[in-house]
Amino acid sequence: MTTSSENIQDASSRDTTEGRVYTVTGGDWDTVLEDAIHDERIVINLGPQHPSTHGVLRLVLELEGESVTQARSVIGYLHTGIEKNCEYRTWTQGVTFVTRMDYLAPLSNEAAYCLAVEKLLGIEAPRRAQVIRVLLLEINRISSHLVALATGGMELGSLTAMTSGFREREEALHVLEFITGLRMNHAFIRPGGVAQDLPDGYEVKVKEFLQTMNKRLPDYDKLLTGQPIWRNRLKDVGYLPVDACLALGVTGPILRSAGLPWDLRKTEPYLGYEEYDFEVPTSNDADSFARYLLRVEEIHQSLRIISQALKMLEPGPVMVEDQKVAWPAKLTIGPDGMGNSLEHVRKIMGQSMESLIHHFKLVTEGFHVPAGQVYVPVESPRGELGYHLVSDGGTRPLRVHVREPSFVNLQSMPAMSEGGQVADVIAAVASIDPVMGGCDR
Repeated sequence: MTTSSENIQDASSRDTTEGRVYTVTGGDWDTVLEDAIHDERIVINLGPQHPSTHGVLRLVLELEGESVTQARSVIGYLHTGIEKNCEYRTWTQGVTFVTRMDYLAPLSNEAAYCLAVEKLLGIEAPRRAQVIRVLLLEINRISSHLVALATGGMELGSLTAMTSGFREREEALHVLEFITGLRMNHAFIRPGGVAQDLPDGYEVKVKEFLQTMNKRLPDYDKLLTGQPIWRNRLKDVGYLPVDACLALGVTGPILRSAGLPWDLRKTEPYLGYEEYDFEVPTSNDADSFARYLLRVEEIHQSLRIISQALKMLEPGPVMVEDQKVAWPAKLTIGPDGMGNSLEHVRKIMGQSMESLIHHFKLVTEGFHVPAGQVYVPVESPRGELGYHLVSDGGTRPLRVHVREPSFVNLQSMPAMSEGGQVADVIAAVASIDPVMGGCDR
């Protein structure tokens, strides 16, 4: 580098495997990069601590001016080893791990895992337990989509969308807390049914929630749908046609925004979803705006399913009768959040040694699951969430592997983003709605 007066402010450079890298220590950027506009790239990191990358996601963008020429995602910053941990716990304890994967849709993970365990066992949860599962899943789907709208709004500069979305999500979490005892990571859906029956007053709480949501949902159309800035930021951004979705294995609202009405609740029903009357909204626009509209419409459809589930609830058991599987027995919510009922504890501690031994062995060792392997998918708020479980006949899984929609859908980020502006990358990632806990797991 020379020190003549004309180029004293030029940047020093060095060649690397990624191309030429400039070290800029001041001066006028326009002058420094004037000759590098057309044939040099700038590589920037977006994340993993950036507020607009939808979690601990790192994006490496190669830019030419403001245009993205290449985009790569770097994941693993939230890795928890949940699948491997499940191999060291009993089948029932596995629920408390998987519920922490996609922490915005914990009940979808619980349901898919338990359906897979039940398939291995060759049992089916009682009718009332299945309806309760559907009720919880749809409340959870609403709360998850509200986070997608809220965080997407925040990332695109609409702070009111964020405050409104989280306000409505609180309503959903209040109902889930009332029913399960916890706001998130419920571990309420168990192999064989659910942990306990619905508490007194659940119907009033759920109906109030339905009333509140039906009243407030039209506000989102007033705030966002017809708003020119919102439309301009999302329309024709993050385009991904149906053939690209199928090639990448993308499911959920992204696939439905490209025109394919693929929803496992309709195409491969589980938990009696074939008995419910609801629509699968689709669009042919295949862009970020279509995905926003679909999520709002899916909230409406979930509200329909919830009101139907309330009418379908009939008296009956919420756990299978087989005492070798049904654990924990006679559970009630105590001051500690969860705990066995005093009557049950009194009985097994003071009246029946056999009951105490059985309870102790069931809790500490768990139940045996016949050898075999299964794959069971459900429709999570982000797409197909599938559990592949392998059993060797023991009390613990031999292998747990999850087909996680956030992980698969994130593959579409480069296809959506390359060729667009940096600002469009933010909109595209928000429309994918990845949850990094599920992606990294």
